[in-house]
Amino acid sequence: MTAIERTTSLTVGVVVAREAIDHPWQDFRWRPVEILIGKSDLAVGAVINETEAQTQFYGGSFTIELHRKETSAYLVNLENNPPVVYVVLREAEDEDGEDVLPVLVEAITVSPFESQDYLDSGEDIVEPLTMPKPLVAWIERFVATHHEEETFIKRKRDKLNIRDEKFGQESIESIRRRQRRQ
Repeated sequence: MTAIERTTSLTVGVVVAREAIDHPWQDFRWRPVEILIGKSDLAVGAVINETEAQTQFYGGSFTIELHRKETSAYLVNLENNPPVVYVVLREAEDEDGEDVLPVLVEAITVSPFESQDYLDSGEDIVEPLTMPKPLVAWIERFVATHHEEETFIKRKRDKLNIRDEKFGQESIESIRRRQRRQ
């Protein structure tokens, strides 16, 4: 990455788990459990680990892309203790039953602001996972290169001329005079 690049990307893999739960209407729940750095040769839906309480599947490879204009969001995340990767899961809508898993990884982001957009829909499962240390270092380098503090500029109010007639109405000054006479 050179100083003139405005974006950079990194490929990561996601491990999702089906966990047994004690619930009257559900036998299990789905949630992301791990972020793997780099692309994997595993097929989506491949079983990684299986225990009595949990089965872990490979959810796929995805690209995390950083943009120089969003460094303030990355800083907010890096200030978390610990920094997290947000994984967005969505129920599969495949009518043919061709999807390997009943939930799909919809997105991966390190921006808390972008994750909030997914949470606002109410249809997705958004889970934070602790960010692996190599990913933290990668984001810190990007932010150190591209972050520029934005200075707050207070907007000044327009001066109100109470003698002006606006939008075909009489002026505020004449309305006040009329009200005082009544």
